[in-house]
Amino acid sequence: MNLSLITQGNDNDAPAPGNEIAQFAAGCFWGVELAFQSVSGVTHTEVGYSQGFLHNPSYEDVCTNTTNHAEVVRVQYDPNECSYDSLLDVFWSRHDPTTLNRQGKDVGTQYRSGIYFYTSEQEKLAVESMERHQQQMEGKITTEILPAKKFYRAEEYHQQYLSKGGQSCGIACNSPLMCSAATA
Repeated sequence: MNLSLITQGNDNDAPAPGNEIAQFAAGCFWGVELAFQSVSGVTHTEVGYSQGFLHNPSYEDVCTNTTNHAEVVRVQYDPNECSYDSLLDVFWSRHDPTTLNRQGKDVGTQYRSGIYFYTSEQEKLAVESMERHQQQMEGKITTEILPAKKFYRAEEYHQQYLSKGGQSCGIACNSPLMCSAATA
């Protein structure tokens, strides 16, 4: 079996009936996941790794900056209760999209900004949203907008980490919804 075909292939996981999936990278996935969990119409979130070339990477693998994976949040949502545009609004509000491969004190390719789409409609909305946000930004947005590749669920201790009472993913957090990326 050619593992590069698996890791470079599309994410073929199916959402629950009546739901859709979205995938976002915006720095440390803990705070980003918690923000999406609070959105009405979001039915499930999970954190993991995507867009890389190593099959079934661990957190330690991703932190070497040699796998090209991003820390991502995969969001399952009911489109009758939550629009993709509203998810994009949460995404833009959670990080600085003008910093390449970093958010605050978190540095590395795994902390890059990315929107990984599942449909051509998601791609269209993501591009339009980025164009709107670029008009409001002083720096150039570095967010990548690409098809969602294979999603690898992160280790269990990372799942819903902050909502389970875990500490923030950095130093100097001012809010249980913010990681160091948002405050540094």
